[in-house]
Amino acid sequence: MKNVFVVFCLLFINFNYGQSKAELDILKVMKAQEVAWSNHDIDGFMEGYWKSDNLKFFGKNGVTYGWQQTLDNYKKGYPTKAHMGTLSFTIKDISKIKAGLYSVMGRFKLERSMGNAEGIFMILFKKINGQWKIIADTSC
Repeated sequence: MKNVFVVFCLLFINFNYGQSKAELDILKVMKAQEVAWSNHDIDGFMEGYWKSDNLKFFGKNGVTYGWQQTLDNYKKGYPTKAHMGTLSFTIKDISKIKAGLYSVMGRFKLERSMGNAEGIFMILFKKINGQWKIIADTSC
């Protein structure tokens, strides 16, 4: 009977909150990115990305390969706090692809004095060395 109660409680928690530990951990990474970006901390924002030459970023200027090149592009495109503004994500879907690999789709918005910017994204998160990291990002 005790086991049935435990299973019921776990199902209740899952139905009420609807997110796995992996999903919650991924959302924490994205929340940390929002905070870092909004504090004009591109290096902190990049902590969410896989620090590898195999990182892929696909945006309006095509595909960028590698963590360093992605960082350099962000710093060039957003040189000041006015350019960066305040970042917010609206998550529309988080889906498990397989163990240790998730896709996240949503919208981003930059509120800036120089004019707001917004768009959509699809990100792939992979658990690497116990941490969730973005291994591919398509944003436009």
